[in-house]
Amino acid sequence: FLNKLSTELIRHYDVICLEDLNTKGMLKNHKLAKAISDVSWSSFVQKLMYKAKWFGRKIVEIDRFFPSSQLCHACGHRDGKKTLDIREWTCPSCDTTLDRDINASKNILIEGLRLLKQQP
Repeated sequence: FLNKLSTELIRHYDVICLEDLNTKGMLKNHKLAKAISDVSWSSFVQKLMYKAKWFGRKIVEIDRFFPSSQLCHACGHRDGKKTLDIREWTCPSCDTTLDRDINASKNILIEGLRLLKQQP
């Protein structure tokens, strides 16, 4: 499954932006460990990396400390840390309702494209 999915993503996208997650640290959280192990995140990222080189695509890794889930992707307001049980929030600055994961993914894309422009 991971081979098929990574190949499909690499063939369809020239640039993929990923958050550099501390998977070893996350595995220490007993509530997250099984889910993280089940999806084999580090193996999936490895497959994306070598296939990106093979197909001439770009992988942009975002620093693990980038506050992707704290920023409103619409206006940039930083609302601070939230516990994992908060899945949706409303930006107090622009009133946009944000899904935690979708908002974080948009912020990762925005930051990844910004970093890509800075590369020589």
